Amino acid sequence: MSLISTIRSILYGSGKVLGDVNAVKKGKVGKRIVRRVIGKFFGSIFRLIK
Repeated sequence: MSLISTIRSILYGSGKVLGDVNAVKKGKVGKRIVRRVIGKFFGSIFRLIK
């Protein structure tokens, strides 16, 4: 993997974790879980269509 790819992966991963922490603080964990599941579902559908 190139350096840019590695840095990008680290930044996206930390952003995901920070979003989870923020959801816990605000008490909106359920909403976040539902949105993640829906996003993964539609992402897989769009990958199949491509």
